[in-house]
Amino acid sequence: MSEAVVAQKSPYAVDVEEGKSYYWCSCGKSQKQPFCDGAHKGSDFRPVVYQAEESKTVYFCGCKQTGNQSLCDGAHSNMA
Repeated sequence: MSEAVVAQKSPYAVDVEEGKSYYWCSCGKSQKQPFCDGAHKGSDFRPVVYQAEESKTVYFCGCKQTGNQSLCDGAHSNMA
């Protein structure tokens, strides 16, 4: 499997709406970070669906190294 591109070394704060689905970019190549724009086509990557259970601010992973796809787990803190 290919390695994801680091889009940024910090999370993206996004206000999500209850009941909406969000498609997080797992490859890091999207021009619409943190969301998928189809740039993964031809690779092993696929977008990860985040279903908002309530309206609030969530922090989507920007480094693409999270163990909690699609939300930030602090993995960027361990990057050089």
